[in-house]
Amino acid sequence: MLGYVYLGIAIIGELIGTNLLKVSAGFSHLLPTVGTLIAYGFCFYFLSLSIKTVPLNLAYASWAGLGLILTTVISIYLWHEPLNAIGIIGLVLIVAGVILLDGFGTA
Repeated sequence: MLGYVYLGIAIIGELIGTNLLKVSAGFSHLLPTVGTLIAYGFCFYFLSLSIKTVPLNLAYASWAGLGLILTTVISIYLWHEPLNAIGIIGLVLIVAGVILLDGFGTA
């Protein structure tokens, strides 16, 4: 169970790092750049802790998939970026893939 907590922390670290990456404007602003590097270090540290008990394929699919979905939601509301029908279909397929992997891929 603790592995899933670590995985959740890793996903939060990824969300923070990705949004700070946007604010850093190509690493041209010092504080967001440093924040990005710290957040990604934090993220990968907790991802590494999670894969001690969570199967790697499930951990990575969840980390990448949920990170992508949550980043998309944040980008729509915080950065006012558009999302079209193809993007929505892609997100649905990612969710389906994570669900299939969780339900059937780790046996």
